[in-house]
Amino acid sequence: MADKLYLGIDTSNYTTSLAIVNEGGELIANLKRPLPVKAGECGLRQSDAVFHHTVNMPSLMKEAKNYLRLGELCAIGVSSRPRSVDGSYMPCFLVGVSTAESISATSGVPLQSFSHQDGHIMAALYSSGREDLLSATFGAFHISGGTTELVRVKLSGGEFATELFGGTADLNAGQAIDRIGVKLGLDFPAGIALEMLALQNVKKIPKRKTSLSNKKINLSGLENMAYKLYEQTLDKPLVAAFVFDYVGRAISALIESYEAEYGKSSFVFAGGVMSNTIVKGIVSEGGDRAFAEPELSRDNAVGIAELCRRKQLGLL
Repeated sequence: MADKLYLGIDTSNYTTSLAIVNEGGELIANLKRPLPVKAGECGLRQSDAVFHHTVNMPSLMKEAKNYLRLGELCAIGVSSRPRSVDGSYMPCFLVGVSTAESISATSGVPLQSFSHQDGHIMAALYSSGREDLLSATFGAFHISGGTTELVRVKLSGGEFATELFGGTADLNAGQAIDRIGVKLGLDFPAGIALEMLALQNVKKIPKRKTSLSNKKINLSGLENMAYKLYEQTLDKPLVAAFVFDYVGRAISALIESYEAEYGKSSFVFAGGVMSNTIVKGIVSEGGDRAFAEPELSRDNAVGIAELCRRKQLGLL
């Protein structure tokens, strides 16, 4: 009997992603193409992201075909918007939606739509082995270049019901990290290279008070402090270590605020910033913490494929 397969598609602002899981939830394929960003720049315009997704998708689908021919495609999942809130929209997701709708229309295979954030949360639960939290209410961090949010999550009607608790008042954590990294001469996205620099640091990290007001952290100040520290020291590893220490402590402040309101809680961490070992080490202290594997913390379609499988099989 042919294996039943579930395809996930995600076209975020910086990565074209496809993933395939089988009926038992085993990951069959995790395929990704990064979108090119010019040297010295800190991002992409949406029109450019749409163009590059359109270029990437045919070759990714050809690669996915090698895995899909091993079984029977039973459902398709796609990220159709950034978050599960009214008005959430980014043009880059239209490429994934049009691809998924075309496959569904020509094959008759059912189509399920989710948010990009839901995919990140599910990828974290999946890769950390914490699917048990699907029957609970928990806090979930989605921290990347485009989002810095802490949401309260529970399942409702076969989908994640998310309530925003807090986040950033200005820059997203990934934005701040990328801007500082590019300023230090690193390529965009700069997170991984900046972490490598930080791990070389042997000096005492200067401590600066993190700002938390109305459940929101302020990260634009981090950018200014990092630039000033570099001007004073010309020490790139020290500046990099300072940046991640500050981000980790800011996230910890949000955790404290959440638990002051709801009591001791379980937390799930997703998004590219949470693949950083330094930040992870800081926020993992003192409670029940679930982290996506680094490869599934960054943008991917694995969570979308798994959500699709679970919803199609009535497991949500």
